[in-house]
Amino acid sequence: MTNDIEAPKEKFPGISIEKELKKSYLDYAMSVIIGRALPDVRDGLKPVHRRALFAMRELGVFYNRPYVKSARIVGDVIGKYHPHGDTAAYDTIVRMAQDFSMRYPLVDGQGNFGSLDGDSPAAMRYTEARMTRIDREIVDDLDKETVDFVPNYDNSLNEPAVMPSKIPNLLINGSSGIAVGMATNIPPHNLTEVINGLIEMIDDPNITVHQLISIISGPDFPTGGIICGRAGIREAYETGRGIITLRALTHIEKSKDGSRESIIITETPYQQNKALLVEKIAQLVKDKRISSISEIRDESDRQGTRVVLDLKRGEVAEIVVNQLYKMTPLQRSFGIIFLAIVNNKPEILNIKQILEYFILHRKVVIYRRTAFELRKAEEKAHLLEGLNIAINNLDEVVALIKGSKNPAEAKTGLISRFDLSEIQAQSILDMRLQRLTGLERDKIAEDYKNILQEIDHLRAILADEHKVMQIIKDEFTEIRDTYGDERRTQIIDAVDELLPEDLIAPEDMAVTVTHTGYIKRNPLSLYRSQRRGGKGIKGVNNIEEDFVSDLYVASTLDTFLFFTNYGKVFWRKVYQLPQAGRTARGKAIVNLLELAEGEKVAAILPVSSFDDDDKSKSIMMVTKFGRVKKTSLHEFKKPLRKGKRALTINDGDEIIAASILNGDDTVFLLSKKGMSIRFHESDVRIMGRMAAGVRGIRLRNDDIIVGALVITSDEDSILIVTENGYGKRTPVSEYRQQKRGGRGVFGIKQSERNGDVVGAQQVFDNDEVILIADSGKMIRMDLGNLRLIGRTTQGVKLINLEEGEKVVAMDTVAFVEEDDIIEEE
Repeated sequence: MTNDIEAPKEKFPGISIEKELKKSYLDYAMSVIIGRALPDVRDGLKPVHRRALFAMRELGVFYNRPYVKSARIVGDVIGKYHPHGDTAAYDTIVRMAQDFSMRYPLVDGQGNFGSLDGDSPAAMRYTEARMTRIDREIVDDLDKETVDFVPNYDNSLNEPAVMPSKIPNLLINGSSGIAVGMATNIPPHNLTEVINGLIEMIDDPNITVHQLISIISGPDFPTGGIICGRAGIREAYETGRGIITLRALTHIEKSKDGSRESIIITETPYQQNKALLVEKIAQLVKDKRISSISEIRDESDRQGTRVVLDLKRGEVAEIVVNQLYKMTPLQRSFGIIFLAIVNNKPEILNIKQILEYFILHRKVVIYRRTAFELRKAEEKAHLLEGLNIAINNLDEVVALIKGSKNPAEAKTGLISRFDLSEIQAQSILDMRLQRLTGLERDKIAEDYKNILQEIDHLRAILADEHKVMQIIKDEFTEIRDTYGDERRTQIIDAVDELLPEDLIAPEDMAVTVTHTGYIKRNPLSLYRSQRRGGKGIKGVNNIEEDFVSDLYVASTLDTFLFFTNYGKVFWRKVYQLPQAGRTARGKAIVNLLELAEGEKVAAILPVSSFDDDDKSKSIMMVTKFGRVKKTSLHEFKKPLRKGKRALTINDGDEIIAASILNGDDTVFLLSKKGMSIRFHESDVRIMGRMAAGVRGIRLRNDDIIVGALVITSDEDSILIVTENGYGKRTPVSEYRQQKRGGRGVFGIKQSERNGDVVGAQQVFDNDEVILIADSGKMIRMDLGNLRLIGRTTQGVKLINLEEGEKVVAMDTVAFVEEDDIIEEE
């Protein structure tokens, strides 16, 4: 028989895993946020930085004392205050000693503390360190009860919860750290600018962020460089978050014979590894992604950074610099996050809030320091008051002490006889006999008088906030005058994003447009190499129903404006146009632009510059209902990929032409019914892009405009063609200049023989024109054989048409002559 003994059942309380994980994770997260990763808004220090500086202060390694081994400092930090590994403490000391990491280093290091090339610092047993001069402004008044002290990790010692810093360390040295679910990235700033901002805020507490930006112009990095644009700075200062673009500082040097150029890099973006930058450039050259660099040399030394990029002969340095900005860390973004600990909670702050919290911290420090000094002064005054009583009653005091059996009896006698406190009585008993001399007695009386004045002064400070603010302001001024320096980082106006044209060298191109709407480009040298004369060379193979109607000579960086019949304008750079063989038609324009259904290109205008200073140039647009509008050319300088509205179109109307005016041109309009008008461009005022324009000619109800020309000289002639194949060529001088808006005069007499007008072209003797019939028939005519006739004539037959055929279009033929090319170049 076995006796089964049951074990007593212990009851354990149930624990929710979800609640336990949540609580543990939140405790861990807050520990990282408050105790490790984020700086305090008041002194700008993380706990490890604060503990390192406090340990150095306790060791007495001030800026005017000898260096001590870094290992000694690290030992005190991790043994007394920071319960983490020695690597974390030493890395902190190293970074505070690097003048390329800290704008105002907090550790004066001796030995190898790393470099811009990413070299590791020497071990802590080989390096030495001490506090810098500016550190005294951080730890000053620490012994005057200005800040709270808290127990260290094992409750054996006390450490400051925050430093009574006089310098706005959070801004001037910045900070970066990644906590749990949040991060901070505060760039360094110039001390002079930040102090000026603080002083201005004291004078005007209602100062705005916008006003502060005019004082604190932006971050100031220890490695210099360039900040491109102020928009990111403004956004960060206003909201606490922003992105700025940093660039290296470069300049261009020429070789002694002037045949080659070299790009010299003297300052790199903040926190950029210089060796990796050089390696990246070398790799791009090796991969032939940058083919303009012949040699790379790093000539950096103790005097500063100097990386030399020698270019090949004939290469343009500015283009190569833009390529480097695009493909290397020579240009990089820096994300600003003003996140700091405020009242034991992480907060994102704007620039004004950071300054306000620091001024508030200084006020608390001044009040606590003044209260401490007042208490010490009152204690001293209390003692001096007792000594003064004793001196004034010296004989009686001496007799009382001599008549006492022991010190306790003497102390009691003094207290009862002169109404003294125990402390006063004890100080009289402890007083040395030499203080009974005449000079010493006078000195005690003078000290007592001075201490009373000091007490009054300290009490006045505590009672008047204006005096406190004046003290803070005076301290700021002294710090600025002592430690202030010039900016290292330049801030330039915003530059547009690096576009492909910034990476393309200028080259002259011949751009051809065919009658049916095909466009292409070719290097101008391709045409010149043919060495043809007379009418030029063939730029496109003759294709049925198509021919080259326009040819432009333009740089690869020039802009083409495409105006559509719906009143929109599109932008395309010449380098964006398709490059095709010399005899190919190219690519259809409709495939280059995002056109709506039924939308077509009405005019193409090449523009080399949208210079705001040249106000004389404008664009004239003409609609089929006879409205005209003139808009300054610089209104079209900002492109949009999907185009912009160039003219407000009324119902049923559409643009038929657009031309560039040079300030003293005349405009010629021709209607389907043969009416024409010629007026000076000054009759049309400059209007904005969205305007609908004004009346150019008064038309009959069934009439529309079919031709719009810009006349630059009275020596030109105008060819007018009608649908029945008739036309005439008339000197411009035959069309008198009128005011816009009238009915005009006959351009050609419309009759049953002529039919409606098809169009008009400004032509010269050596031009050729092509007439196109609705059946597809085309005729090419040399205008040298077409004589000039008067304005009121009906014209002559230009093309023989079959019954029912009509001319539907006309255009001139473009060609390149050798003389024209030479003149363009």
